[in-house]
Amino acid sequence: MSRRAFVRWLLAIGAVLVGLSAWFSLLVKKKFIPEEQAAAAPVATAEPPQASPEPSEEPLPLGPLMSFFILSDLHVTSGDSLPNKKLRLALDDVTHFDGPVDAIMLTGDLTDTGTEVDYKALRAIMNDYKLPPIHGNMGNHDYYTIWINKANSWDQDKVPNGKSDTISREQFKKFMGYTSIYNDFTANGHSILLLSQEAYVQEKPEVGEGAWYSDEQMAWFKGRMGNLYKPGRPLFVMTHQPLPPVGTDGATHQLIRAIQFRETLKPYKNVFVFCGHRHQDFQNGTPHYIQETFHYFHNASVGRTLNRAYQQTAQDKAQGIYVQVFADKVVVRGREFSTRKFIDEANWSVPLEKAHA
Repeated sequence: MSRRAFVRWLLAIGAVLVGLSAWFSLLVKKKFIPEEQAAAAPVATAEPPQASPEPSEEPLPLGPLMSFFILSDLHVTSGDSLPNKKLRLALDDVTHFDGPVDAIMLTGDLTDTGTEVDYKALRAIMNDYKLPPIHGNMGNHDYYTIWINKANSWDQDKVPNGKSDTISREQFKKFMGYTSIYNDFTANGHSILLLSQEAYVQEKPEVGEGAWYSDEQMAWFKGRMGNLYKPGRPLFVMTHQPLPPVGTDGATHQLIRAIQFRETLKPYKNVFVFCGHRHQDFQNGTPHYIQETFHYFHNASVGRTLNRAYQQTAQDKAQGIYVQVFADKVVVRGREFSTRKFIDEANWSVPLEKAHA
C-alpha cells in the first residue's frame, strides 16, 4: 500500500469512529432524557461563582489592640537597696516579656522621699533598660522632700527643711518631662488619663496623706473624659490613692474629692480605674477588683508588697498589673516580677459593652 493510500485509509477510519460516537450519544439522550427537555437543554457552560452572604458583623481582631504594664509604689530611694532591686526585677521582666508592651504606667510613689537624690537613683536604674514610653502621676511619697534635711536624713522637727510642695511638683515634672502633673495620652486609639495630687501638708495640712485635686484639675478631667470617650471602647484612668466608700468624700490616704470623681465617670461605659497606695499582695485574699459604674482595680506594689496587716513579710515579692485591650474585652492580670509569672488569684477578663447603633 502506498503512503497516500495509507493516509486515505486512516481518514476513513476516523470518519467512521466520529459517526459511531455521534450515533451512541443520540441513543443515550433518547433513553435517559425526555425529548422536550433534551430539545430545550442549553449548551453546557461553566456556572458563575455564587456570592457568599455578607457576615452580620465585622470579625473581631484576634490579637490585643493595646497592651501596657502598671507599676505602682516603686519607692526607689538612695537609702534602701531592696526597692531598687525589685524595680530592676520588674524592668528585667518587662524588657524580656513574651508579649507586646506599648507603654508603662507609673502610678505614684515613684520615689520614697521625693528628693533629688531619689530621682537620680530612679533615673540611673531606668537608663539601664530600653523601655517603651513611660507615663506617670504623683503619689504622696513624691512630696516627702519636706521631711528630709540637707544631710538627706529624716528631720520632722524642722519641716519643711527649706523645701516646699512646689519643689516636689517641679522635680516630678522635670523627671517625667511634663509641663503639668496631670496628663493624658492616646496609643493605638485608646486613651489613658493620669491624675495627680496637687498639694501636700506644707501647703494644705488638712489633706494629710490624701489626694487633693484642684477645681482646675477636676474641670480638665471632666473635659478630657468627654473629648476622649469613644462608645464601645475602653477608657483608662490612673490615680494613686484609692477611693473611699461610695457616697462619701475621702480623707487621708484616700482620693479626697471622690463624690465628684465618681459623678464625672458616671455617664460613660467601659471605664477602667486603677489605683495604687495600698501595696496589698495579690495573694493575701484582699479584694483587688470592684465593679461600680466603672471597673475599679487596686494594684499591688513593686517596691514593698504588703500582707493584710500592712506588713512587708514577703521581702522577695514585686508585683504589678498587665493590661491587654481586645476588641470585645479587657484582660487584667497580676504579675509576679520576681518569678516572671502571672498570678492565678489576679486574673480578670471584663467584656466591653457594645456601642449602640
